[in-house]
Amino acid sequence: MRSDVMEYIRSRPDLKRYLRAEPTWYRKLARHPEQLVDMEKEAKVFNGQTWPQRVAKVNQGLGMTMSLLSMFRR
Repeated sequence: MRSDVMEYIRSRPDLKRYLRAEPTWYRKLARHPEQLVDMEKEAKVFNGQTWPQRVAKVNQGLGMTMSLLSMFRR
């Protein structure tokens, strides 16, 4: 794999974690380093960093807060 690609991955812990979970990307990036953008997209889904995942997480937190508040009101 090219050194600039490896350096970029080392600087981003989320990409490093995804690369370790999905080792097929080592081979893909070694042959086609331009696919780094595709790997970043898949890593966002894997790490729960997409907008729908973030909104769902906030909604879940709000639901828990509302249920706790309703328990304290009783």
